[in-house]
Amino acid sequence: MNNIIGYFFTTLATALGLLIIDLLVPGVNIANFPSALVAGVVIGLVNSTIRPVLSILSLPINFLTLGLFSLVVNGFCFWLASLLVPGFAVNGLLAFILGPIILSFASTFLNNYFAEKNIDQSPSLTSNK
Repeated sequence: MNNIIGYFFTTLATALGLLIIDLLVPGVNIANFPSALVAGVVIGLVNSTIRPVLSILSLPINFLTLGLFSLVVNGFCFWLASLLVPGFAVNGLLAFILGPIILSFASTFLNNYFAEKNIDQSPSLTSNK
């Protein structure tokens, strides 16, 4: 049950991060909050399935560029998710590069916020409050 709740809050943090990106980065457009939620799920799926394969395939280039090519891999995954979600668009190089960077910071901040607030407040069977 905790995994489902954790996944929900991670998706929510990603969706909220996408809405922040929509405000800050020209070229990233989110139509509405439901589109942001679906985009959060798709970004999670793309990052867990396609991104590891791309990272391994691009390892020699990433080595030569001292890790900077990982920005391209992240941008590609971000753009790929936008192709799969109606209401989510990524247009331009600035959005391709800055979008995933800001999403990473925003999602990390929001996930830490949810963890700090201890959102999972399921009642304990052993407490006598």
